[in-house]
Amino acid sequence: MQSGKSRVRSSGDTGVVGCWGSFVPKKVQEKKKMDLILLKIWAASAIYGQIANNYHLPQESPSMSAVKLYDADPNVLQAFSNSQVDFIIGLGNENLQNMKDPLKAQAWIQQHVQPHLPQTKITCITVGNEILGGNDIQLMSYLLPAMQSVYRALVDLGLSKQVTVTTAHSLTILGNSYPPSSGSFKQDLAQYIQPILSFHAQVNSPFLINAYPYFAYKDNPGEVPLEYVLFQPNSGMVDSVTNLHYDNMLDAQIDAVYAAIKAMGHTDVEVRISETGWPSKGDPNEAGATPENAGLYNGNLMRKLEERKGTPAKPSVPIDIYVFALFNEDLKPGPASERNYGLYYPDGTPVYDIGFKGYLPELTFTADSNKNNVLSIFNFLIFLTVYFSPQIFYFNSEKSRTIQNDL
Repeated sequence: MQSGKSRVRSSGDTGVVGCWGSFVPKKVQEKKKMDLILLKIWAASAIYGQIANNYHLPQESPSMSAVKLYDADPNVLQAFSNSQVDFIIGLGNENLQNMKDPLKAQAWIQQHVQPHLPQTKITCITVGNEILGGNDIQLMSYLLPAMQSVYRALVDLGLSKQVTVTTAHSLTILGNSYPPSSGSFKQDLAQYIQPILSFHAQVNSPFLINAYPYFAYKDNPGEVPLEYVLFQPNSGMVDSVTNLHYDNMLDAQIDAVYAAIKAMGHTDVEVRISETGWPSKGDPNEAGATPENAGLYNGNLMRKLEERKGTPAKPSVPIDIYVFALFNEDLKPGPASERNYGLYYPDGTPVYDIGFKGYLPELTFTADSNKNNVLSIFNFLIFLTVYFSPQIFYFNSEKSRTIQNDL
């Protein structure tokens, strides 16, 4: 059974993402006076949202190996020059129509990418976000041409070996996801997805998906076992086609996407989960949104990632997951859950215990951070992801997040 919803974040939701290796983060020289959070996390994820009224800047700056932006903020890119940090930068949905024009795409690269190379290591450009999960047919028609145009501009400028191109999708693009081996994309989206998959295979870029088992439980708490979505011991489910056993929903979601991609004729495209998470508080009708469940979901996910295992259908394929969120956003509109995905309150106080010492760092903040500096940092949403290989962590950011349910 699979169902999906889509929601759009406030326009204030933009983001940066960072990535560390398995070493403990240490201070980095702050050439551009860029204060960022010090995270001492093995397998957690975090997002900086700016929709709160009491954020403070941390005093420490992490030693990161990768950062992802949903824009191309020159201040951020300059702040990390000569830092050996890999950057993924983004093009918003509003730019897709212009990016169809090769000259405009090249001009954008020349303005937002070239000036920062090679001092800042920009490695990927994300073109648009959750376009195919929406209802704008015209925007859908712009997506692949924009991706191709941006990539051709990189080729023409001699940058394609350094920088690649991708986009992000919601799980609502799936028409079926149960059992996982029968995963398929919606028929009316095939005309867009098929050539996009060919593009990913050609340029060797990942297929990004947002997955939230929480929403499956929230909508059907009487049918969806809580243990199954929280990575707790449970009887799980067996795929009747492959006879593979699934003990958690997230694995099933990932394999359903892989099956959908395979059904389109591709086995050469990597899937990454660009968002997942669990709220610690919700409205009365938002079942399961508690600190206990949020701690179990994120804590058990970290433990799962530390085991360095793939999914049942892809046991040797790296699991790359971005977890939402680092901070609660107390001014964010919408249901209460939208304001309560964070591991921390905006003032740096932990929201809950994830049950494993060392995953969450102690945060130290400056008391006199000025407003401009705060906005320059917390204009970002930050996610952290872990590879199957333990050597890399990622932060990821998104302007909009889709709700998807899958069982």
